[in-house]
Amino acid sequence: MQEMEKAVITVLGQDSVGITAKVCTVLAESNINILDISQTIVGGYFNMVMVVDIANATSDYNQISAKFDALGGEMGLKIRVQHTKIFDAMHRI
Repeated sequence: MQEMEKAVITVLGQDSVGITAKVCTVLAESNINILDISQTIVGGYFNMVMVVDIANATSDYNQISAKFDALGGEMGLKIRVQHTKIFDAMHRI
């Protein structure tokens, strides 16, 4: 069994129908497994954080990031993908 390669995906923007479905469609099409997910809507703003396993992804990191950039632009959202190593280093105090 291949070792996990984790990434964190964050989604932020005005709430609308289908955000979770469209994000999950990109993940499924890229063979990316969701390990953990949290989402909230506060004051009409949608916020979602996902920890995913990209070890078996059919797209490389740059392609995945580009797909989410395109989806974010289409839906008016900010979608970021970060390797957990980078995410952890950025948030270490």
